[in-house]
Order: sequence, then C-alpha cells, then structure tokens
Amino acid sequence: MVDLALWGLAVLVGLVTLAFRLSFIEAFASADGVPPNVRAALRYVPPAVLAALVLPAFLLVDGSVAIDPGNDRLLAGGVAALVAWRTGSVLGTLVVGMTVLYLLRSGLPV
Repeated sequence: MVDLALWGLAVLVGLVTLAFRLSFIEAFASADGVPPNVRAALRYVPPAVLAALVLPAFLLVDGSVAIDPGNDRLLAGGVAALVAWRTGSVLGTLVVGMTVLYLLRSGLPV
C-alpha cells in the first residue's frame, strides 16, 4: 500500500509541476509574448542555477564550509574562474581547472 501511495504522490507532484509550467506558457502565448522586464529577469536564471549547483562542491569539504588554502577544489575553481573571465572559453576553463585540481591533488608543485 505504501508503494501505491508513493507512486500516487509522485504522479500528483508531476501533474502539479506540469500545470504550473503550462500556465506560464499559456499566459505568455495569450499575451504578445514575454514582456521585456520578464525577459531581462530570465537572463539571470542560468548563472543562478549554475552557481547553486557548483558552489557547494567548491565550498564544502566533509560537510562543512572550508574557505582556506587547503581546499584544493576552491583553489582550482578560482583559477578556472579567472580563465573563464579572461578568455571566455568553456573548454579552456575546464582543461585549466581540471589540470590545476589534478596537480594540487597529486602533490606536485603548482
């Protein structure tokens, strides 16, 4: 019985989510498209989502915040952020960030 209740809850949550998303699509379709102020606000969604996904991986070590020179992921992420800011290259950012993290974790001098 518990399995059936969980499946029912999952389906209900999915339907509510679908209805919520469709309401925005319908609202903007019936109007003349997305208003400029909403379009401007939506520009900030991808960076906010990326920050929410990436920052905990950089800042948390063993479940606690570690902002110190011993945090290899934070140092590699900082170097990668500088590369991204200066070059704008996604591939370059990934390669440099992963290389710095590898060097820091292997004990080789950077």
